[in-house]
Amino acid sequence: MVTRTVSRLARLSGRRASRATVLRKTDQPPPPNPVLSAGADGASEEPPYRGSGAHDERERSGWRSGFHKLVEGSATAFGSILVLGLAGYSYHSYYKSHVLRKMENAFAVGYSSVEMAALSRHIGSASSHAELSTVEFERNDWVPRAEQAIIDSIVDGTIKGQYHLITGEKGTGKTSMLLKAMRRIGGEGTAMLEAHGDPEIFRVRLGKALDFEFHEDYIGSLFSFKGPRDTTALLDIERAFNKMEKIALKRKEQVGKPLVLIITGAHLVRDDADGQDLLELVQQRAELWAASNLVTIIFVSDDYWTLERLMWQATRLRVTTVHDVPRDTAITALRAFRAENYKEDVPASILEQVYDKVGGRLSFLSRVAKSDDMVRACDAICEREKRWLLSHYWILGEDLDPGGETQQDLSSAAMLLAKTLVDKEREMREAGVYNGQLPQIPIHEAQQIMTNAAWIKEHEHNNIFTINSDGMVQADSVAMQHAMREICDREGFDEHLKATLDRLDEIESLQRTREITLKDLQENGEYQARLGDKTVSIKLGPLKTEASEKS
Repeated sequence: MVTRTVSRLARLSGRRASRATVLRKTDQPPPPNPVLSAGADGASEEPPYRGSGAHDERERSGWRSGFHKLVEGSATAFGSILVLGLAGYSYHSYYKSHVLRKMENAFAVGYSSVEMAALSRHIGSASSHAELSTVEFERNDWVPRAEQAIIDSIVDGTIKGQYHLITGEKGTGKTSMLLKAMRRIGGEGTAMLEAHGDPEIFRVRLGKALDFEFHEDYIGSLFSFKGPRDTTALLDIERAFNKMEKIALKRKEQVGKPLVLIITGAHLVRDDADGQDLLELVQQRAELWAASNLVTIIFVSDDYWTLERLMWQATRLRVTTVHDVPRDTAITALRAFRAENYKEDVPASILEQVYDKVGGRLSFLSRVAKSDDMVRACDAICEREKRWLLSHYWILGEDLDPGGETQQDLSSAAMLLAKTLVDKEREMREAGVYNGQLPQIPIHEAQQIMTNAAWIKEHEHNNIFTINSDGMVQADSVAMQHAMREICDREGFDEHLKATLDRLDEIESLQRTREITLKDLQENGEYQARLGDKTVSIKLGPLKTEASEKS
């Protein structure tokens, strides 16, 4: 066992010795390489600053690598911007052409939703809108109109070089004749909208008529292109007209006729700064387009103020007044309608009575012609007109409260003018010169009677009186004249009107009177007031009794 231990120790010591020998061999430096030694000797002979060449080479290679990365990043960014710009420009060009195509389609053959809604009055409630192309309008428009030929020539483009104002009382058939003219040409080259007092709503309705979205559907912001929508209503309307002008130029080259833009209800535009600016904007375009035969704009209005505003700077404006249907035409058409639809031969006396009550107003005639009892229908219309007049402008007499002075000023002015028209009608009948037409007086005389030039427009807006294109004032309709006659013929009306006027003068006098109260005036005290060159003295004395007066 001892022998094994000694042998193991001998082998262990031998291994340790061999490891030490290896370590000693590795600690020795390797033999020199003659090639490397020669290179090192040559390098040591060069100047000292050449020793940093490897470091400079590494810096140069790093700079080149950074430059390559910069160029690569710049090219990538430039390519991205280029692709984004090309995509944005392509979309922008497509959008502009798409807007023009949509607006051009708005003037193509067919009808917009507004026009279809208006034309639907000529078809049955259970009929489809597709029947608009086959419906016979002549059967619905049973009263012939002398103005229809003129309106047809305006709408189909035969009359050009002008823009038009079609005016007349409410219910005379202005819009119906325009719709009939549009139906005859299939709506080709025409667009129609209804005006509104709010310019923003007017903008929306214009865009609907022209199929123009005012860039509200523009998605150029995805390409960092800002859309032009952040603006006012008037600027939007101007942009719509700019697009419309391009369509008109193209149509003039292809067809040789102007576009037609119909604006109904122009009197609904408010007579204030915003409304006047809107009307001025449209009129400026109308003047320019009429001179170049590009677009014919047609205004339809019930009020005189629209004509008064447009005439201010009009050079190519043509005014067409739509009157009530004449007596002979109305009676003939009414007899034919009753015979065709009711198989009734109406006596001439009944027809004369109908015309004397409601006149030739188309809306009244249509209602009377379709009723079972025509005379009763006429009485109902006259009663309704009378209630309308009394509810708005009846006078309150001597018991008038001072708080109602403003309203009663308008009411008394309306009754004074109504009494003037009734008296003039009576004089015409007594002189034998009354031919069924409503009595008229010039507008300046009406303003003098009312003592305020602005009140007559208020009454016209409420359909009490009307002012025609010649500046003559009359009752709004024959039914309204009948209501005025009935009111003015009441017993005691003149006294009631005089009492109201006296009470208004009294209230006005009270408002001009100033009361002076003197306080702390003791006995033997005195106040002095100077009136002009005279001095008035006020003294406080004892109260006089009857006994002292007798003595």
